[in-house]
Amino acid sequence: MPRGSRNVAAGQVVEDTIQPTPALSERTLAVSCSKFIAAWGSRAWPPIVHKVLPHRRPGTVGSAPRERRLPPRGATGACNVKITVVGAGKYGSTTAQRIAEKGFADEVVMTDVIEGLPQGLALDMSQSRPIERFETKVTGSNDYGPTAGSDIVIVTAGKPRKPGMSRMDLLTDNAKIVGGVAREVAATSPDAVVIVVSNPLDEMTALFQRVSGFPTERVMGQAGMLDTARLADKVAERLGVSPLDVDAITLGSHGDTMVPVPSRVRVQGKPLTELLPAGDIAQLIQATRDGGAEIVSLLKTGSAYYAPSAAAARMAEAIATDEGAIMPVCAWVAGQYGLSGVYLGVPARLGRRGVQEIVELDLTDSELKDLRAAAEAVRGKQADVDSLV
Repeated sequence: MPRGSRNVAAGQVVEDTIQPTPALSERTLAVSCSKFIAAWGSRAWPPIVHKVLPHRRPGTVGSAPRERRLPPRGATGACNVKITVVGAGKYGSTTAQRIAEKGFADEVVMTDVIEGLPQGLALDMSQSRPIERFETKVTGSNDYGPTAGSDIVIVTAGKPRKPGMSRMDLLTDNAKIVGGVAREVAATSPDAVVIVVSNPLDEMTALFQRVSGFPTERVMGQAGMLDTARLADKVAERLGVSPLDVDAITLGSHGDTMVPVPSRVRVQGKPLTELLPAGDIAQLIQATRDGGAEIVSLLKTGSAYYAPSAAAARMAEAIATDEGAIMPVCAWVAGQYGLSGVYLGVPARLGRRGVQEIVELDLTDSELKDLRAAAEAVRGKQADVDSLV
C-alpha cells in the first residue's frame, strides 16, 4: 500500500510501496513478527519499490542546468559534507531535519545557547533514522567546538517577529546576535559557505560578511527562494492549478522593497500577463510581500518555518552537491543590473564554493527600476548595521 509520495528531485516524485499481504493467522503472524525483528537487527530490510511519477515537473525555483539524479535513500558516504545549523528553534531544527533526511550531508550539527535543546532535538532526530531510512549523523551542542570544519553553515539565530512587527524592528537585537555568530564561525569553520536567514535578512547577510571577513561569494542570504515559492503558491491558488505548474521568480529585498517579477511568471507555459488582468496581478504581488506578516499574525507567537526551512535546505543541497542550480538568493552584486556594492536578491548559480555567478535576466523597465530602488533602500540600512556590532 502506498506510504506516501515526496518530491525528491527536480521533476521526480517517488512513491514508496510495500506489497500487500493476505490475512494472517495468529501462528503465521507470530512467525512474521519474529522474522521482522530478525531483519531489524540485521538491517536486512525488505526491498522498497520506487515508482517514478513523470507527470510531476518543477518550476524555476532552484532549477538546475542538468538532470538531478535520485541518490539511494539515506546515502551519504560519497558526499563528505558537514553542515552546521546555528539556532535550534523551530526554523533551525526543521532545517536540520530536512537536510538529514535528504541524505546529501554526512553530518549535521545544531548549536544553540539553550542548554540541552540542540542535544535533545539531535537525539530525537537520530532515533528516527531506522524509520525514515537515512544515515546522516545528527548532533547538538551549546558551543562551536563540534561545528569545527563545517562546509556549510546556516545561521537561523535571532529573535523572531511578533504580530505588528516589521523585520527591521529586529535590527538592533539580531545584529548583536549575528555578529557574535560570525566571529565564532570565522574561528571554527574558516572555509565554510554561509547561508544567513536571520531577519532583517539583507542587513544581517551584509553584517555577517563584514564581521567574518569571508569572501562575498561565500556569504549569501535565504530570501528569494522563500518569496518566490510564496508567489508561485499564490498564483497557483488564484488560477486553480498545481504549484508545480508555476514558474516564478522574486528579486529585491526581503521586505517592503521586494520585487516580484510578473513578466517572468509562467503558468503551464503561458505568461501570467495573458491569464490575469493587471489589477489581479498587483494583488498577488502585494499578497506575496505580506506573506510572512500574514503567517505571523495567525500564529500570534513565532513566525514561519516550514517553507523557510525548505528553502534553506534546498540552497544547502545545491551547494553541497556542486549542482550549479540557479536560485534567487541575497547575494553581493558587482555591476550586474547596473548595481554594485550591496547585498540584494538576485538570481545566482550555486555550487560548492558558494555563488558561482550572478545571472542577469531580461526585466521590464519598471521591474528594473524597482530592483534599483530596492538596492538603494537596502544599501543605507546595510551601512547602518556596522555601528551595532
